[in-house]
Amino acid sequence: AGCAAIALGPAAALLLLTVAAEPLLLIVLLAGAFLWLLSLLAASLLWFVSVRLSGREDAALLPLGAAAAVLLQELCRFACFKMLKKADEGLATLSEDGRSLISLRQMAYVSGLSFGITSGVFSIINILAESAGPGTVGIHGDSPYYFITSAFLTMALVLLHTFWGVIFFDACERRHAGGLGLVVGGHLLTSGLTFLNPWYEASLGPIFILTLCTGLWAFSTAGGSFRNILKCLSCK
Repeated sequence: AGCAAIALGPAAALLLLTVAAEPLLLIVLLAGAFLWLLSLLAASLLWFVSVRLSGREDAALLPLGAAAAVLLQELCRFACFKMLKKADEGLATLSEDGRSLISLRQMAYVSGLSFGITSGVFSIINILAESAGPGTVGIHGDSPYYFITSAFLTMALVLLHTFWGVIFFDACERRHAGGLGLVVGGHLLTSGLTFLNPWYEASLGPIFILTLCTGLWAFSTAGGSFRNILKCLSCK
């Protein structure tokens, strides 16, 4: 229960506080989750075909499979942007003042959150099932911190997807190739760092630093500033 709260608690709080009360945002959430699942299906099919063609399934194929999965996720994120952009234009034509009921930035945030939640659930669900026992973690000399570290890594991944969604949509809207490249590069880097496990100091630390930097970048991209933080803290 503790690992589940660490992994998915922040995402659940964001979902309940910022999305659950808005029907249109819930639709965006479900659309993003569907597209992430589509990327997972495509990655699974690609892995199946690659193993069949090569006639082997070993650790050498894992980095290539992870990179392909990342690229497919980002491709589906782009498809999500195009789909929501069209939906935004349609909503604008239906409104009386010619403006959409939800902004593209809201769509970017919610789609990123949906990517993160779906990815986090698939990352942690089997680990949580194994943690229920039977057995003792580390009894054969393995790290006793496997479950707690996996929970923190999942939490970072959920937050990163949320931040990447904001940055990615803004870069697509502005046609800024550099921003798109940094999002894809950051995703590939995060995926690559997980291959350092069980050397958790080398993976968990850099991933959380990347999460903090990406969060600040997303905050700035969304129009946030230090003045906004002060106004929020002073309830203005």
